[in-house]
Amino acid sequence: MGKAGFWKTDWFLGLAVSCVMLVVANGELMGSLERKAYDLGVQASSRSPLDRVAVIAIDDASIANLGRWPWPRDRLAKMTDLLAAGKAKVVANTIFFFEPQIDPGYVYVSRMLDIYSQAPENSEPSPAMQKIGGVLKEAELALNTDRILAESIGKAGNVLLPMLFVLGEPRGRPDQGLPEFVAKNRLSQVAGGSDEVWPTLALQIPIEALGSKAAAIGHLNTIVDVDGAIRTEPLVLRHYDDYFPSLSLMIAAKSLNLGPADVHVTPGREVRLGNLRIPTDAVTQMHTFFYAGHEGKPAFQVDSFYDVLTGKIPVGKYQDKIVLIGATASGVGTTQVTPVSPAMAPVLTLAHAVSSILQEHFFITPEWGVWAGLGAFVLVAAYLIAFLPRLSAGAGAVATVLILVALIGAHFALMVGSGLWIQLMASAALLLVGHLMLTTKRFLMTERGKEKSDADSAESNRMLGLAFQGQGQFDMAFDKFRKCPLDDALMENLYNLALDFERKRQFNKAEAVFHYMADYNPKFRDLEQRLKRAKAMSETVMLGGSGGRTNDSTMMLGDGQVEKPMLGRYQVEKELGKGAMGVVYLGRDPKINRVVAIKTMALAQEFDEDELADVKERFFREAETAGRLNHQNIVTMYDAGEEHDLAYIAMEFLKGRDLVPYTKPGQLLPLPKVLSILARVADALAYAHSNNVVHRDVKPANVMYEPESDQVKVTDFGIARITDSSRTKTGMVLGTPSYMSPEQLSGKKIDGRSDLFSLGVTLYQMVCGKLPFVGDSMAQLMFRIANEAQPDIRGINPEVPESLAAVVNRALEKDVTKRYQTGEQMASDLRTCINQAPAQHPDVDILL
Repeated sequence: MGKAGFWKTDWFLGLAVSCVMLVVANGELMGSLERKAYDLGVQASSRSPLDRVAVIAIDDASIANLGRWPWPRDRLAKMTDLLAAGKAKVVANTIFFFEPQIDPGYVYVSRMLDIYSQAPENSEPSPAMQKIGGVLKEAELALNTDRILAESIGKAGNVLLPMLFVLGEPRGRPDQGLPEFVAKNRLSQVAGGSDEVWPTLALQIPIEALGSKAAAIGHLNTIVDVDGAIRTEPLVLRHYDDYFPSLSLMIAAKSLNLGPADVHVTPGREVRLGNLRIPTDAVTQMHTFFYAGHEGKPAFQVDSFYDVLTGKIPVGKYQDKIVLIGATASGVGTTQVTPVSPAMAPVLTLAHAVSSILQEHFFITPEWGVWAGLGAFVLVAAYLIAFLPRLSAGAGAVATVLILVALIGAHFALMVGSGLWIQLMASAALLLVGHLMLTTKRFLMTERGKEKSDADSAESNRMLGLAFQGQGQFDMAFDKFRKCPLDDALMENLYNLALDFERKRQFNKAEAVFHYMADYNPKFRDLEQRLKRAKAMSETVMLGGSGGRTNDSTMMLGDGQVEKPMLGRYQVEKELGKGAMGVVYLGRDPKINRVVAIKTMALAQEFDEDELADVKERFFREAETAGRLNHQNIVTMYDAGEEHDLAYIAMEFLKGRDLVPYTKPGQLLPLPKVLSILARVADALAYAHSNNVVHRDVKPANVMYEPESDQVKVTDFGIARITDSSRTKTGMVLGTPSYMSPEQLSGKKIDGRSDLFSLGVTLYQMVCGKLPFVGDSMAQLMFRIANEAQPDIRGINPEVPESLAAVVNRALEKDVTKRYQTGEQMASDLRTCINQAPAQHPDVDILL
């Protein structure tokens, strides 16, 4: 090959792919891939969590028994007193105390005390007034919950509180110095530069009444990775010229009877706590070891706040333990994505970090790790450039697989065996992409050699097509013609074939041939007129049974016009759309001049002969049941019948459109409007369920909405039941899995609560423009619906009120007993949320 053609060689393609992938390796896409592999390595690693770490959770049961959050702080004071009595080693809160808690009655009691204290000194108050004064003083003491909690924290002497920084590089000096109770927690043993520590602009601290009593204060900031997950713990943050430790680091220090003076920091390399050495990354973050749970339970001991407060769990079990107090209840705080959980409460993330520090369990990227990853990349590039082009297809595939297994195996072996994270996924991606590009190039080069043989076979296919056409086997003739390259001679053959289809009144097949021809030359002969006429006939002629009989009232007139056909007593005007089972037409009842929508189902074409009778019986039974429904938000069914094995239902014609367009980002309806629409859908379902009718296929496509009149109608009641136990000829189960309930997917007997789950999916999608459950395959989607919790809707749309998020979570409960039991309940809750919802949807950024 000449020098000018070197760019066509395999080695040059390998070099080009390597250069492109080297650039891509520094982007977010490859970064996300590396972190997915990291998460799998974490999940494959097995170590035991520290058994001295215990969590007291402000869970759903606690809130149900003690009232809505936030609680009066004297309850936290009582818990602090109990843990102090139980001799807990360290007590740490993840609850923020940034503002005083003032009881509504405290203001009035304080004012009354002021008035009482202003009495003249020379006048002796009456006994009644003395009693009133005593009661007021007692009330002031009882209602000042901050003072009660401060006294408990001071007595315990081992309570740690969190603070929160605002990350960012400061441009000047702070407005004022830090309070002493915060400043005493800064680190003095910091060696090296400051560029290796996250900088901060501002901070939020506990109120002085509580912070001054705390044994220590640490920050509770988390650094989110490129894909939104949390894998690291920022052990130190820089606030102007001062350095402050994380809450997890201070908890570990206090459990070892150490303090800020015992923390030695080498930014970008390590943090030492006494004799513990904690290696860090370039910004002084620890790669936390996340411990796997067992049988769906967290890795750490988690007890209910209410059970401990009421004595159901004795406080003696926390003796000498590190106790973390934080929220795990739904709607209280924001959950975090970690390598072992898609929704972990912050208090549990803190537990993993504390255990990692005290047991020296980390994942480390050594200084030589970058060079090791780059070396692997270079070796893979050398393989693609120098070796793969010389191997046969089979040998190359084997070699590529072996190298890929070696890369992935090394990744997992290093993480599981040594806790080392070496980024090798860029090399693996280069290997796969490079191999695919080189094999594709070889395939295309081979295809050029086949072009001559294809030309020889084209004439054979054309002759076979003409032979089949002469024998009246038009479908087989069309199949053979399509295997030939289109030219003017073949266009003549296809034109004659389409005319043969028209003579047999198979207008839909004639239309298919004309469309095929139009893609090559739409101006051929009278193709445009022929195509329009075939289309008109295929849309209006009603096919009967499989024998191809036509409706007797439909006929072709001499000038090519089409007489409107009749279906039962209805005159068919035009086609409105096509669905999974048939076509929907606009029709008219000539006797009363009523416009209707006619949904047709070609049952004979969709079901085998041995099950056709049973399907027909169910069709008319379900149509009769749905026809008895009379509700303002349910489409009215007028009639059902059968003609030439074509079953049909005549129903109320609606001018609006379905809700599908309003589920797309950028087209979402205002939140109050969404709640109003779906509340009426819930009303309709409640009415149907009270009449023992289950919809089975609630989704946006089956809800019609007319904005001008604000009319809402639910359609297709009972249709899903006709097909839910049958299969089409291709074996595909009908239905919409994304909206199905877990019990419906598992084939269990369902009731109206299944419809309410589907309505919950619809509500979720219309509020944030994203389905709660998605998957790369049907099996993965069904598994997630049955087993995994949906993403927090407020994480996608922060403007969603907590009350609405609670409605969504209850509607999407896997356990039917915890779900809404009736449509009335769900409708009521939706209407309650309307006044709390913003008038417009904000722009919602959906992470893909």
